[in-house]
Amino acid sequence: MQNAKYLRHRADSWAKRLKVAPRSIRVQHMTRKWGSCSTLGTVTLAADLFRCKEPFQDFVIVHELLHLRVPNHGRLF
Repeated sequence: MQNAKYLRHRADSWAKRLKVAPRSIRVQHMTRKWGSCSTLGTVTLAADLFRCKEPFQDFVIVHELLHLRVPNHGRLF
């Protein structure tokens, strides 16, 4: 799946820029959201994200990676 490799590469690049270290980055079919971040550090991205424009991809990727620092959507996030 070339699309998954592309999204993982973009996420790896952003992780380095943000100085975060996800345990793993997965790309899979998701029906209700664009991405998620588990408490164990696994970032999951929706496979359909590949079809979106790059600025939106970046928004989703950065949002999920920042959950490695702030695990919720509280005021600090």
